Amino acid sequence: MGEAKALERTKNKVREIKRNIFVLYLAYKDPRVPWYAKLFTILVVAYAFSPIDLIPDFIPVLGYLDDLIIVPLGITIALKMIPASVIEDCRIKAEELRKNGKPKNWVTGALFIIIWILLAIWIGNVCYKFFT
Repeated sequence: MGEAKALERTKNKVREIKRNIFVLYLAYKDPRVPWYAKLFTILVVAYAFSPIDLIPDFIPVLGYLDDLIIVPLGITIALKMIPASVIEDCRIKAEELRKNGKPKNWVTGALFIIIWILLAIWIGNVCYKFFT
């Protein structure tokens, strides 16, 4: 019985993290948010959605540790940087969008893919020049 409660708490926490990431994404677009909060927020959202981690997931224990610590910590800090009124407005918007179906932003997705490809090419180029 205790395992079922722990699993349910974990599921609720994951849902809250997903919701807060979407709230941060919406808050990033709000003009009432200071520029430094926007910068930090977009970094947190990008890291959360990015398939590339600081510590690769294939490294035992440490690979998932960054997802369990860095993302929630970044979300918490970003939420504290944004005015409470903006957070409440964005939570309402996020809930409305969730009820109507999740929006798909193909332009943003393509932009992330292009950035990671360019980064990989740049790193490959640097490594090639370094080893030749």
